[in-house]
Amino acid sequence: MGESICEMTTKFAKLEKFEGVDFRCWKKKMYLMLTTLKAAHVLTTPRPAEPEESVDETLEDTRKRQKWDNNDYICKGHILNGMSDALFDMHCDALTANDLWDTLELKYIIEDASSKKFMVSDFNNLKMVDSRSVTKQYNELLGIYGQFKLHNMNMDESIVVSSVIDKLPPSWKDFKHNLEHQKEELSLVQLASHICIKESLRAKEVDKSDKTKGKVDYR
Repeated sequence: MGESICEMTTKFAKLEKFEGVDFRCWKKKMYLMLTTLKAAHVLTTPRPAEPEESVDETLEDTRKRQKWDNNDYICKGHILNGMSDALFDMHCDALTANDLWDTLELKYIIEDASSKKFMVSDFNNLKMVDSRSVTKQYNELLGIYGQFKLHNMNMDESIVVSSVIDKLPPSWKDFKHNLEHQKEELSLVQLASHICIKESLRAKEVDKSDKTKGKVDYR
């Protein structure tokens, strides 16, 4: 058992410190660590009660309480050590590991949920404009979609493709119409390729038009 704890402590040192974001992922890794150390039970079971003054406590009851106290100390220490210095200072006064765990869940799961709502809102409200590169705007949408996946917010790729096509700027109306009526479903990679090619062709057309306008007829 000693070697197992040593190995887990070494692996623990390599885990990224919790900085206040993506709590769910950090929580899963931390709980796995505490379970392997056989200390996670203090997060869900209360401390064995002290005996009343008139009652003699058995040696078994004393050992159970001491074991709980020891595991609580280990558990709380590992949780605090898994945080950034700023968060450590903020939460180090928690009385028990369970108090600390509940505080973190209450604060950061709510913040994660709020963050997800903002991401969905950003994705839904973003509309592409003609005044900026459509490829760059597509990449911005793709970045938000990437955040969805990081937060385990699963969205079918075909829905994302359809949403992005719907967000294309007004001057891309014909291009948008053609994509919407394709028989085969597009992937995000294929859509990116189509957008890049179309934008390149449009840029050449604009350049050609500008050069034509710049010519002077001397006849």
